[in-house]
Amino acid sequence: MHRDGDPGVTAVVDVVVTYLELDLATDATAWHAVPLPDLRREPPDSAPTMAAMMYRAVGGPWHWTDRLTWTESERNDAVNRPDVELWIARIGGDVAGYFELHVEARGVELKYFGLMPEFTGRRIGGAFLAAAIDRARQLGKARMTVNTCTLDHPAALPNYLKRGFTVVKTEPSHRTVSA
Repeated sequence: MHRDGDPGVTAVVDVVVTYLELDLATDATAWHAVPLPDLRREPPDSAPTMAAMMYRAVGGPWHWTDRLTWTESERNDAVNRPDVELWIARIGGDVAGYFELHVEARGVELKYFGLMPEFTGRRIGGAFLAAAIDRARQLGKARMTVNTCTLDHPAALPNYLKRGFTVVKTEPSHRTVSA
């Protein structure tokens, strides 16, 4: 790690970004979703606020920063589109995680995916990812894409690979993170 700017505030770190793809036409039994309690698509009136809250809560420990400075209008424009779906999982009445799907001409991008910190380590990430894959299959597209990096949860890449994603490419990169 090397320092950038104020040594106590930020650091530039080396990361590896991994781009993955899943053929949605393959046998669904390999990654069929175990139903999670209360998995629902967020309605348009609350989707921008919920997306922002989930982005901060889920992504905070993993240095997600792209959307932190967005205005309410930018959040609304990003989420309330016909090609975007925001899904929230609740367990025992508590918000457990979310995924955001972007439907494209050639496939479905899993734009954001993750669990609230208090739900990590409970062995539900695989079932939750399977639910996202199942939803992508329902949209009738041929493939699903996602990318992750070495700053994400250590189980992220193994979870994608276990559910049938294959690595398309890897790329070295640099990210500025809070030190």
